[in-house]
Amino acid sequence: MKVILKEDIANLGELGSVVKVADGYARNYLIPQGKAVAATPENIKGLEHQIKALESKRDVKLKEAEELAEKLAQVEVTLARKVADEERLYGSVTQKDVAAALKDAGYALEKKAIILKESIRQLGEFEIEVRLHPQVEAAFKLKVVKES
Repeated sequence: MKVILKEDIANLGELGSVVKVADGYARNYLIPQGKAVAATPENIKGLEHQIKALESKRDVKLKEAEELAEKLAQVEVTLARKVADEERLYGSVTQKDVAAALKDAGYALEKKAIILKESIRQLGEFEIEVRLHPQVEAAFKLKVVKES
């Protein structure tokens, strides 16, 4: 199915581009989320007028993401966890845990924006990456300490 993107989507395309995607992906995700519309001749003509407004909206979101990335670079979040022998954690630190810790620090991010390259299963200091926008990634420090 061909769709017209209403915003930039990583690994798919940019605002206003016509891309071919699987029917289910378009019907179940892109169109209901408002990220795309079906590429019919009427929609192509109608969207040409809306592209300028969407581009300005995209530029505002990009600027906000860049500002947030600068703030996050200064952030250091601490999580206290129960520890077994040899300073290994019971369980692991997940994206949900990191998102909750960031929320406590005043930064509300979705857990899917947090990129954990591997499970955190030990005490220490880690650099966590966050995708704030398809074009903007940031990193902050996470300290995992022993719960007292």
